Amino acid sequence: MSESKEDYLEVIYNLIESKGVARTGDISKMLKIKPPSVTEMLQKLHEEKLVVYEKYKGVTLTSKGEKIAMNVKKRHNILTQFLISLGVSKEIAERDACKIEHVLHPETMEKLEKFIERKRELLK
Repeated sequence: MSESKEDYLEVIYNLIESKGVARTGDISKMLKIKPPSVTEMLQKLHEEKLVVYEKYKGVTLTSKGEKIAMNVKKRHNILTQFLISLGVSKEIAERDACKIEHVLHPETMEKLEKFIERKRELLK
């Protein structure tokens, strides 16, 4: 799956989680992409059965799309926590996590997650 598609699914997931609905305009603002380009991608994601997209009604994730979005969000959160634990500011950690989350091998993510969990346990 492309980095761009993963970004869209993660943003849609986050919007639904925070606002209850994901609309083209909100997706456009969050991704800093023009609305026509967002519409084009939503149509592709709809064709791939990752979202249900109806013009003027917003977007919802299919179970397949939600599973991918949750996985991307989990990777993002793990990376953000890891970078913050290194002393990186939250703002930079969030930005860097967005870039890194798409390229790390699952084994690396698993090790990072275990590292973060061990660190949490030590701090208790």
